Amino acid sequence: MLVPIFTLKLNHKVIPRTVAIGWYDGKHPALTCATSAGKVLVHSPHTKQQDLGSGAGSDLSLLNINQQITSLAVGRLDPDVEGDLLVVGTPTNVQAYDINNNRDIFYKDCPDGANAISVGMLGNVSSPLAIVGGNCSIQGYNKQGDDNFWTVTGDNVQSLCLMDFDGDGKNELIVGSEDFDIRVFREDEIIAEMTETEVITSLCHLMDTRFGYALSNGTVGVYEAVARCWRIKSKNKPVAIHGFDLNGDGVKELITGWSNGKIDARNDRTGEVIFKENFNHCIAGVVQADYRMDSNAKVDQLMCVSTEGEVRGYSPATGGVGSNLMDSNVEQDTIRELSQRKQNLMLELKNYAENSRIALSGEAAGLAAALAGDGNRAGATAGKFPGIRGLQPGASGGFDTTGGGGDGHSLGGQGGTMGGFGGNSSHIAPIGPGAQIALAGLSSMPGHSLYPGGQSLAGQMQSFKLGVGGIGETARSPMGMIPANTQLQTTLTVNPGDQSRPPHVELNISTTNETIIRTVLIFAEGIFEGECHVVHPNAASVSNTVRVPIIPPKDVPVDLHIKALIGQRNSNQFHVFELTRELPRFSMFVLASNDHPDPRSSVHFTLSERPQRVLMWLNQNFLLTEDLVCEGDLHFTFMALRGSGLLRIRLSHIGQAAIHTDDMDLAGDIIQSLAQFLNIEDLQTTADFPVEIESLKQILFKVDEFHKVRNKLTAEMADHSNLIRSMVVRAEDARIMGDMKSMRKGYMELSDLNRDLISGYNIRCNNHQELVKCLKQVNQIIQKAGRVRVGKFKGQVISSCRAAIKSNNTSSLFKIINTGMP
Repeated sequence: MLVPIFTLKLNHKVIPRTVAIGWYDGKHPALTCATSAGKVLVHSPHTKQQDLGSGAGSDLSLLNINQQITSLAVGRLDPDVEGDLLVVGTPTNVQAYDINNNRDIFYKDCPDGANAISVGMLGNVSSPLAIVGGNCSIQGYNKQGDDNFWTVTGDNVQSLCLMDFDGDGKNELIVGSEDFDIRVFREDEIIAEMTETEVITSLCHLMDTRFGYALSNGTVGVYEAVARCWRIKSKNKPVAIHGFDLNGDGVKELITGWSNGKIDARNDRTGEVIFKENFNHCIAGVVQADYRMDSNAKVDQLMCVSTEGEVRGYSPATGGVGSNLMDSNVEQDTIRELSQRKQNLMLELKNYAENSRIALSGEAAGLAAALAGDGNRAGATAGKFPGIRGLQPGASGGFDTTGGGGDGHSLGGQGGTMGGFGGNSSHIAPIGPGAQIALAGLSSMPGHSLYPGGQSLAGQMQSFKLGVGGIGETARSPMGMIPANTQLQTTLTVNPGDQSRPPHVELNISTTNETIIRTVLIFAEGIFEGECHVVHPNAASVSNTVRVPIIPPKDVPVDLHIKALIGQRNSNQFHVFELTRELPRFSMFVLASNDHPDPRSSVHFTLSERPQRVLMWLNQNFLLTEDLVCEGDLHFTFMALRGSGLLRIRLSHIGQAAIHTDDMDLAGDIIQSLAQFLNIEDLQTTADFPVEIESLKQILFKVDEFHKVRNKLTAEMADHSNLIRSMVVRAEDARIMGDMKSMRKGYMELSDLNRDLISGYNIRCNNHQELVKCLKQVNQIIQKAGRVRVGKFKGQVISSCRAAIKSNNTSSLFKIINTGMP
C-alpha cells in the first residue's frame, strides 16, 4: 500500500479542474489553483514569494483576478524564456501572466468564453499556443496574444488535450464537447470522431496513442487511437484524470479523482484497480511534480488536491511489472475468492435439489390422478389389476405401496424408489435428479389394454408419458428444460408511429418454438437512460415474442447487446440467450416514392465511383426491409422520421451526385459517412441552403445590434462612474461642513444613480447572453458548412469563413458557404 509522503493544507477552497503545476522560474515547481474567491493561489515551497495581494512573504501567493475563473493552465509560451506562464480563463476574457516577474503578458476579450485551456505545440504551428475552448469555437494565442489558430466544433468545448494521436511526431488536439463527441484536430482539420454517451468533462494523454477520458455521467475509460480499450461507470462523477506510472512498471496508469473524494489508479489496458485512497472531500485536481526536490530520489510525486485545499503527495512504488498497490493480504484474498466460489456451487446444488423435488411432486400428482380417477373407475381397475390397488396416496406426500406386492418404499421424495405392480419387488427403478421412471405395464405397448374394450392407458396418460421418454412433461417445465433446437431471433423494422406513439425503430425478439420470453435486457450506448433497458412482461401476458420500441436520438450506428431469459411457461428457472445486433446509422428513415418534389436545399459533387458502390453503402447504412437494387442511375428517396423532411440521393453513371435535403446537419452526416465508406480523403462540394443563409443573415444582423448596444452601455457606465466620483466628493464635503441638507440630497442622487448603474449592468448581462447565443449559432452554421466538405476543403471553408467574419464581409461569407471557395 502507498502512503502519502507529504501533506499540505492550503486553507483555501479550490475550484475543481483548475489545478496545475508550474515552473515559473524555470527551476522550482509551484502548485497553482483557482479559488472560489476569484483568485489564483500559488504555493511555492522552494522560493519565498510575495503575496501579490497583500505583500506578505510566505509559501503562498495570491493573484487577484476579480472574476469567476472557469479554466486555468500553465505552460511555456516563449521558447526563449525558461519560466512557465500562467494562463487564466474567465467567462469573458483570457489572460496570460508572468508569475516570476509579476507582470501581464496579454489580456484578450473572449466573447465565446474559456471553458478549457491547454498550452503546447500544435501541428505545424511554429510557436507554442495557449489553446482556449469556448462556445463552439477553439482559439490559439501565441506569446504576444495574437490569434494564430481558430476553428469551430459542434458544441461548447469542455475539455482539451494535446498529444501525438497518429504517431507522426506532431501534436494533434483532442477536443471533448457537450454534444457527446470526441474530435481529433490536425490543426483545423478533423481526422477522427468518437461518439460517447454524455458530456466529455476531462481528457488526458497516457502513452503513445492512448488517452483517458471522463464523462459527466460517471464514466471513465481509455481509447487507443479510435478504438476504446475499456470503460467503467460509477454512481459518482469523475472530476479529474491524469496519467502517472504509480506502480513503477514503466507504463502510466489512469489516475482518477472522484466527486466523493476517492482516488483510484487503473491499469491502462484492462481498467483493473491497482490503488485507491480516500479524501474527506471532493477531488479538485491531480498533477505530478518532483515537489520535494529530493536530490536522492529525483522522481515525480503524484499530487492530489481536494476542494477544501488538502494536498497529498505519493511517491511511485518500485514493484515492477504487474505490481498491485492495494492494501490486501494474498492469502485472505484467496480464501475470500474460494469461499465465494463455494457459496455459488452450494447455491447451484440447492437449485438442482429444488428442481428434483418439484419434478417428483409433479410426476406423483400426475400418476395419482391417472391411477386413482373417480371412485367407479378406480374400483373397476382394482378388480382387474389387484397389483395396482395398493398404490394409494400416503401421509408422507408420496404414495403408499404396501399393498399388492409393493416393497414399502415411497415415491415423491428425492432418491426414493417404487416397487413393481404385479408383486414383483425385484423390478425397482431409482428416482432422482435426471433419472428415468420405468413402470411395468404403464408404457404404451402394442397389444396391451388396461381398460375394457381395448382402450390403452397410455392414451389417457399423455400428459406425462412415463417410460423411456425420461422425466415427464410436467416436471420439465419447473426444471427449466427447453428443446435443444430453441433459437432466439431478432428483426429490426421502422415504425412510422401514430397519434399515440412517436416514430421509432421496433426490435422484435422471438423464439423458434413455444418457449416464452420472460425478460429482455438491452444494453445500448446513448439510446436508453443509464444505457440499459429492461422489458419484463406480466406473467399472464408472456409469449414467445417481445417488441421493444427504440428511438435513436442521433444518426450514429449503435450495437444492441441483448440478453433474453427463455423457458417454459410455468418455469421457475430460465436459460439466458445473448446476442448482438447492430442498429444502422440512418435507421430513422423510411423509403418513400420518387414522385415527391425535390427539397429546396441540396449539395452537389462529383464521385469517381460506380453507382453499385453507393448502393452497397445505402443497403448497409439504412434500415430496409429488403436490399435496394439499381440497374442504371441511382435515385432513391427517404422520409426522415425526426421531422427533417425528405432526403433524396442521386448519382448518375457519369459520377454526378446530388443530395437533396433541407437539413444541413443531415447532409453533412450523409457526406461524411459516404466519404468514410468510399475512402475519400478530399471532396469539394457546392451547397445551396437558402433557409440556412437567410437564418445566418438574421443572426449577423442581431450580432451587430448587440454589439452596438454593448458599446453604448459601456460608454454610459463609464460616464456614470465619473459622475459617481464627483458626487461622492461633494456629499462628503457637505458632511464635513455640516450641511446635512446638501449631504442628504447628494446621497439620494447618488443612490438613484447607483440604481441606474445596476439596471444598466443587468441589461448588459442580458445583452451578453443573447450575443453568446447568436455567436454560437454562427459557429454552428460554419461547422455545418465545413461538414458538407471532406479533407482539406473542409478546413479551407472554416478558415475562410473566419477571415470573412473578422473583416465583416458578409457577402464573401455567404459565397464561401455555398461554393466552398473564398
